[in-house]
Amino acid sequence: MRLAFMGTPDFAVPSLAELIASGHEIVAVYSQPPRPKGRGQKLTPSPVHAFAEAMGLPVFTPESMKAPEAIETFKSLDLDAACVVAYGQILKAEVLDAPRLGCFNLHGSLLPRWRGAAPIQRAIMAGDRQTGAQIMRMSEGLDEGAIILSELMDIYADDTAASLGDRMAHVGAALWPRALAAIERGGFTETQQAGEPTYAKKITSAEARIDWTRPAAEVDAHIRGLSPFPGAWFEVEADGEPVRIKALMSALAEGQGTPGQVLDDALTIACGTGAVRLTRVQRPGKAAQPADEMLRGFPVPAGTVLDGSRRVEKAEPSERGPQG
Repeated sequence: MRLAFMGTPDFAVPSLAELIASGHEIVAVYSQPPRPKGRGQKLTPSPVHAFAEAMGLPVFTPESMKAPEAIETFKSLDLDAACVVAYGQILKAEVLDAPRLGCFNLHGSLLPRWRGAAPIQRAIMAGDRQTGAQIMRMSEGLDEGAIILSELMDIYADDTAASLGDRMAHVGAALWPRALAAIERGGFTETQQAGEPTYAKKITSAEARIDWTRPAAEVDAHIRGLSPFPGAWFEVEADGEPVRIKALMSALAEGQGTPGQVLDDALTIACGTGAVRLTRVQRPGKAAQPADEMLRGFPVPAGTVLDGSRRVEKAEPSERGPQG
């Protein structure tokens, strides 16, 4: 098939690699424009952009796919279909209708649960036990299109957004050849989404602050769902000044105390009920490291009360069943 691929982050690279390996003709790759990165703020292409160039594929990086010139260029490609994975731009009807067979998107949840920007993070934060990778036909509504193909996935007790996202990127990539073959021959049934939708809105820095008054299971899920980015965080006082520390990995632990109270010298923290032990952390300007390594040079002794116990917005509670 004659395809365009539209994607930006690392999550999308396995899908592009799978489409290339499957023998499809990738006539154009669309990605977000290069952005300043690092201390020198050098313009850096996205992971998809860099991979596509390494594969010798033409790359387009319009600031907006709503611009008339971008739409006309896309129409002129004479596509059979477009495959979209975390592109990061809204596509108008003119774009969605341009390919002969339509535009299709890989989404990281079991729709209509977790429509929106952060489905992987929200599923972990909500304590969901299952999620999935789905390829759907794109429509102008937010992740409202009919489902073409799905793959269920378990969420493990030690999953972070990074580990689940990496697994899902490869599971989802493997769906593309099957989905496109079915689309090309018309041998599939489009399944309309059913049930009440939930929304995976973008994570904010303020929301990432840990609320120690919540139960330990919710705090643990909050930490893992935001790891490694943007990173759940708390503050501890050092030399009279608050120091913001990211918690990147945790585990449920025994103990009770005032929410936010450090219960031992191994960074076990009391929550509203129960406790969590922080196992991987990151200080400002430092690399992420195991908590015991940080504590050797930056002790947080038992009895310390962390300044991170104010109430923050909760993710929607999990439900048992195929979507949670």
